[in-house]
Amino acid sequence: MLKLVKLEWKKNNIGKYIRNAGILFPALCLLTLLVAGDPETGEMSLFIETLSSMSFLVFTSVMLSAFIVSAYKNKTMCLMFSYPIKRQKILISQMLAVWIFNFVALTLTRLLLYGIILLCAHFTSLPILIDFDMTSLGFYIQLIIRAVVTITMSFISLFIGLSMKSSRATITSSFGLIILTQANLGDFAMAENLVLPVILTLISLLFSFLSIHKAEVQDLM
Repeated sequence: MLKLVKLEWKKNNIGKYIRNAGILFPALCLLTLLVAGDPETGEMSLFIETLSSMSFLVFTSVMLSAFIVSAYKNKTMCLMFSYPIKRQKILISQMLAVWIFNFVALTLTRLLLYGIILLCAHFTSLPILIDFDMTSLGFYIQLIIRAVVTITMSFISLFIGLSMKSSRATITSSFGLIILTQANLGDFAMAENLVLPVILTLISLLFSFLSIHKAEVQDLM
């Protein structure tokens, strides 16, 4: 499976996505620093989590569209399915290639953002509210769990894109996920709700299964 994942990275020019993630980070960093200087910002951890989640929901959906949905539309999947490998295994390797890359990228991005904010709080006079502890093991456990949840949710977009046979639908649905996870209903904030991410993760896993379970008998787009 690891060989197939590496093949997907090579086939889809993973260097391009590393570059794009590298461009995304300073943009997120700049926005975070600008907001950190506002005394009305409140808890920085919530802002960092929200901003990075929104960014990588879209980023992951774009990669899923390029790796899988576009491969169906451009018929390049025909070549992949001609290999003496089960179609389901090929699709799983494609999904893993995207998931692993974005999980690592999101985790590193958040770590760097938290670190930069912590340094700014110590060495500048900005009124930054530090509500996290980077010396705590719990901080890193939560960081990993939240990254897993965020990236896994993008498989909902993949299922929608495959069902509609549209790369645009894959990416557009990611914005729907952002609205769903970050919206406020009166005084009720979706971003602070712990149940919704769990439900969406379970739905994502179900949609992941639905995206691949009929691959062996399903006609190509």
